[in-house]
Amino acid sequence: MTDTPLKLLNSLTRQLEVFEPVHPGEARVYTCGPTVYNYPHIGNMRAYVFADILGRTLSWKGYDLTHIINITDVGHLTDDADAGEDKMEKMAAQKAQSIWDIAKHYTEAFWADVKALNIREPAKWSVATDYIDEMIAFAKSIAEEHCYLLDSGLYFDVSTVEDYGKLARAVTGEGAEESRGRIDTVEGKRNAADFAIWRKTPAGETRQMEWDSPWGRGAPGWHLECSVMGEKLLGFPFDIHTGGIDHREIHHPNEIAQNQAFCGCGGLDVATHSGARIWMHNNFLVERSGKMSKSAGEFLRLQLLVDKGYHPLAYRMMCLQAHYRSELEFSWEGLSAALTRLKRIVMAVEQLKAKAETIPPTSHSEVPRYLNTFGDWISDDLNTGVPLTILEQILSMKSAAPKERLQAVEIMDSVLGLDLLNLSRTDLRIRPKNAQVTEEEIEAELLRRKEARAAKDFATSDAIRDSLGEKGVEVMDGDPLGWEWKV
Repeated sequence: MTDTPLKLLNSLTRQLEVFEPVHPGEARVYTCGPTVYNYPHIGNMRAYVFADILGRTLSWKGYDLTHIINITDVGHLTDDADAGEDKMEKMAAQKAQSIWDIAKHYTEAFWADVKALNIREPAKWSVATDYIDEMIAFAKSIAEEHCYLLDSGLYFDVSTVEDYGKLARAVTGEGAEESRGRIDTVEGKRNAADFAIWRKTPAGETRQMEWDSPWGRGAPGWHLECSVMGEKLLGFPFDIHTGGIDHREIHHPNEIAQNQAFCGCGGLDVATHSGARIWMHNNFLVERSGKMSKSAGEFLRLQLLVDKGYHPLAYRMMCLQAHYRSELEFSWEGLSAALTRLKRIVMAVEQLKAKAETIPPTSHSEVPRYLNTFGDWISDDLNTGVPLTILEQILSMKSAAPKERLQAVEIMDSVLGLDLLNLSRTDLRIRPKNAQVTEEEIEAELLRRKEARAAKDFATSDAIRDSLGEKGVEVMDGDPLGWEWKV
């Protein structure tokens, strides 16, 4: 393993910084999890692939990792800036179901996608509604100095903390009102950017999720949840807070303001005053047709990829090919290329596994040097694109014994998370949902084609191949697997 220090881009300082744990030998990480009102789309899941790579890298570097991912089942409005309906209440009304049933269903759907993408389980899934008492206690501790009460709830006054909005590079002095024109105003708010800590249930209404508090019956604000769970489970300051780049503009600045108030901290020139030493954000997944949106009907969720014949790890491969801070454009052609690349790697690993038991190891190979280069790139702000190429170079290397190369693959895959030592080529052959032929029918047709070829009846052989091709099956002569689905 390389001795190169791990450097990460801190969104708060906009600088690459060497990771130095708050607690020696430990790494404490908090990741903003989903609001479980609908299925996650693949753009959502990019954030968790990124957080998984970060966690795997910290473990690979020898740190004792504590990773927390929250589940938001209350409080998140349809607009991040305190506008609109509660997402959970809205979906429960649309489905005419209990909000608790809605939360359970979509949480389990999210967990299924996490497993399919080979994302490691965090130390804890922290569910927001399990921490209501702690949220009320947190809010009470900062209310007198930092908050004020309106008819609609308890609001945080952002002018009471230093450097509000620094994470988003927000305008805070003269001109702030204009820069925040997109934030809906609430009558009585002192500042446009002030946000709700606790939302009172409007008179005459009843929510499915509401609790008594010193500020009236209601529910916590979305921003409060993460501050409370981060402090409760990791302690302030912890090491790294992650999330999507969309959180950098409103949610995380508000979370930071709450953390400053709770800790009695000063300005953000000291990063740990924010509650975390490093803030990291992955960029968007872009899909030009607009189907990434959950409001567009059949949006791009992981199951849709599987229905079209793509293994979920092809999407993970697609994410790894780009840097987490770069926009990643989704296309079916790009996903097909990622699947093909994954298949080639899996085939090479299968061949190595077969040879590793019979061919003795050699010494003085270049494998350690390649591993060091791999580590250098990963240590440079989680650059995964080049390490994939290094992995492929080791697989094709002839000077080192298969067992040595296989051990190197295992080390690299502990970071990349493609499950290469367990994944088989057959696993990657997924039948599309709308396929017109069964696998048994394919095998029967291939047997008939084999007999035709043996009899030199090439016209029949070609006709069978073309017929299968029309049904989405690609016949591959000379390949041990024999056939695959066209995508």
